[in-house]
Amino acid sequence: MSRILVTGSTDGLGRAAADALLSAGHEVVVHARNEQRAAALDELTGRGADLVVGDFADRDAVRRIAAELNAARPLDAVIHNAGVWSGPAVMPVNIVAPYLLTALLRAPRRLVYLSSSSHFGGRPLLTGIDWRGRSAGSYSDSKLFVTTLAAAVARLRPDVLSNAVDPGWVPTRMGGPNAPDDLELGHRTQEWLATGDDPEALTSGGYWYHRHLRRPHRAVHDEEFQDALLEALAQETGEAVT
Repeated sequence: MSRILVTGSTDGLGRAAADALLSAGHEVVVHARNEQRAAALDELTGRGADLVVGDFADRDAVRRIAAELNAARPLDAVIHNAGVWSGPAVMPVNIVAPYLLTALLRAPRRLVYLSSSSHFGGRPLLTGIDWRGRSAGSYSDSKLFVTTLAAAVARLRPDVLSNAVDPGWVPTRMGGPNAPDDLELGHRTQEWLATGDDPEALTSGGYWYHRHLRRPHRAVHDEEFQDALLEALAQETGEAVT
């Protein structure tokens, strides 16, 4: 059985993934933005899940969480689920936090990054990006960046399985009650990539939708863009992903 961190697991897809992984016998670390939201995880921690708390819009909180996790039993996988749809926290939460965790955690063998079909509308431009969230960021840009991060990590770390997943437009707090996609299918691919042992689940560098590989935005596998994104984030955070 694996030890898996699921970020943003108080509700929605993250909660569903953490619940399913616990039910399958895995050791799960759940994450909440603050102590108030952590109360929603009492049922999962009561079943044995470990808990980390911290606001991913705060880089110091991300660093503290990484240190806590590095001091505990090593992780086998991370599902980078935490995300916000709009506002100043878009870049800090959707790309800076998963980048920092990728740089700081003792390398888990499997990394799953939550993308979106919105990434097709993202711009592969790095000038003028407000990484610190002083103003509202573009959700589409953030998802293009995190999808590119997944591909870059797959290239740079051949011993790590790194993939991006489009969970679909599902009826969560973010997606809204009228979202048309299947909530159950929305989290199953993440769990499969984090723990599965069939040949398809052991591939790396993919962009997945309901266990099917899709072709992402053409910038995702552009190595020059990958390197430029990594360099921009390394300069911004002082941490390098190698």
